[in-house]
Amino acid sequence: MTDESRFDDIRPYRDDEIPAAMERIAADRSFPFLASFVYPELTVDEARKRICSFKSIFDFQYNVMSIVNRRIIEDTITEFTIDGAEKLDPAKSCLFVSNHRDIVLDSCMLMYALYPYLNRTAEITFGANLMQGQLLIDIGKSNRMFRVERGGNPREFYQSTLHLSDYIRHAVTERNESVWIAQRNGRTKDGIDRTDQGIIKMFGLSGGGDRVRDLADLNIVPISVSYEWEPCDVLKAMELYAVRNGEPYVKKPGEDLNSILTGMGQDKGRVHFHVCDPLSVQDLEAFADVPNTQFHRCVASLIDRRICGSYRLFPNAYIAYDLKSGTQKYASEYTKTEFEAFCTSMDRLKECGVDEPDVLRDFFLGIYSNPIACPCE
Repeated sequence: MTDESRFDDIRPYRDDEIPAAMERIAADRSFPFLASFVYPELTVDEARKRICSFKSIFDFQYNVMSIVNRRIIEDTITEFTIDGAEKLDPAKSCLFVSNHRDIVLDSCMLMYALYPYLNRTAEITFGANLMQGQLLIDIGKSNRMFRVERGGNPREFYQSTLHLSDYIRHAVTERNESVWIAQRNGRTKDGIDRTDQGIIKMFGLSGGGDRVRDLADLNIVPISVSYEWEPCDVLKAMELYAVRNGEPYVKKPGEDLNSILTGMGQDKGRVHFHVCDPLSVQDLEAFADVPNTQFHRCVASLIDRRICGSYRLFPNAYIAYDLKSGTQKYASEYTKTEFEAFCTSMDRLKECGVDEPDVLRDFFLGIYSNPIACPCE
């Protein structure tokens, strides 16, 4: 087995695999719906012909994903901004570690925003639970997404985690490809962005044993994404409501796809990305002498401080805080019009028909207010 082929089970497509993937996408029964979104000016047959003409990942990303991103920005975002990207070196690969608020938008819109600075995109982690069905696999892998296995018994989980760690290190340090990964498994549902220290442990599994050097070699760059209107806010509140008694949440068939489509179509207001300072050797050396578990926790906390410190608080956060606390502590941070708009949005909760609407309301408010109420240490 060659060094490259050992990752065939999780890697994105190569250019030579794109033509066959495009043929499958064009033949899928959902293609007319997809074509109407990406190419509304074309007939279905014209859209099929265009898709089938793509021969590379660049063709697909430039002629499909960039159009999708532009349409989402034009239709659902009032202001789209990024800062800090100028500090990145286009010639140097890195591992982007981001807070995670939307299943696909966080990574895809970041790639769109970074492209003018880097002239390339990064590879993107994508949960195996989301890569269901050939259509989603073809779209995801053509968009440079690679599969992350979850679950299994302890031995299987360890092996898949080690495999993922090997792949990330191989991509960043040997192929000079940047990689995007969320700071935790799954989206933040409650508005509290915290890095799972298990992610940090995973990064180091493929290293040579020098904890500081193993992480420094990956050139970790934290990314903070802030949405004025949280994607899938009602759906997230409903999920928190469902698990409030400690019972595991079992997703319904098609629920992930519904969240993806809801996140894409929902109004998001202002969206801002901030590229934080990379984790330097000096940053990591400060934790060189602590035990392993504490080392992972310290690195995770450092990432949290950079992400939370760069998180942009919009008026909705202050409104939600005041509503949840029953105060007017931050009344100077929003207008009457903004307050009324938030309350109108919150009225959607009435359609959920739950037994304890006040509990659901508190979860909804927490999604917006927790970045204030629960700051990073």
